[in-house]
Amino acid sequence: MVRAKVCGLTSEADVRAAVAAGADALGFIVDVDVDTPREIPPAKAEQLINTVPPFVTSVLVTMPDAAADAAMLAELVGADAIQTHGLAPGDVSVLITNFHGPVVPAVGPEEVAEFRNVGHALLVDTPTEDGGGGTGETHDWDRTREMTANLDRPLILAGGLTPENVREAIAVVEPYAVDTASGVEREGGVKDHDAVRAFVERAQGA
Repeated sequence: MVRAKVCGLTSEADVRAAVAAGADALGFIVDVDVDTPREIPPAKAEQLINTVPPFVTSVLVTMPDAAADAAMLAELVGADAIQTHGLAPGDVSVLITNFHGPVVPAVGPEEVAEFRNVGHALLVDTPTEDGGGGTGETHDWDRTREMTANLDRPLILAGGLTPENVREAIAVVEPYAVDTASGVEREGGVKDHDAVRAFVERAQGA
């Protein structure tokens, strides 16, 4: 079964909807250098993460200046895992030693080789020029499958995934998990609960 992560949650109602849909992981975006309606302050992230039930993974999504910053922020908000954007491989390795849970670097398809042996899993996204994700754009899934063919850790596929295309993406790439944010929204930062339910159902049933 393919796992499903719903990212960029900003309200308790959206957290409840994602949990009810059966999402395996929930992403909370804090301290990023890109302009996004999904970014929330640390206090809000802590509040929302406190509502996540056991056996659903809460993920801090961040663009830290240093590994220590990411570790401290994750401890502050109480996240189970960290998804990093923009950290060099060496810094990701440092973060792994300083944090109690899984660390997942997010990279573009052409960066896979550089991060192949770094992190507990690898998230392949469609990045912006400054290394952020959340573009809402897909990338070349055939190329991603080629670049990750011999990956020895779980692959998480992101980038423009929606309820309409997630089955096709899974069929092409065969990832361990899929990740969506803007692909299940009514408007920026506000989830469409029907779309969330459809995405999770189609991902897990693929």
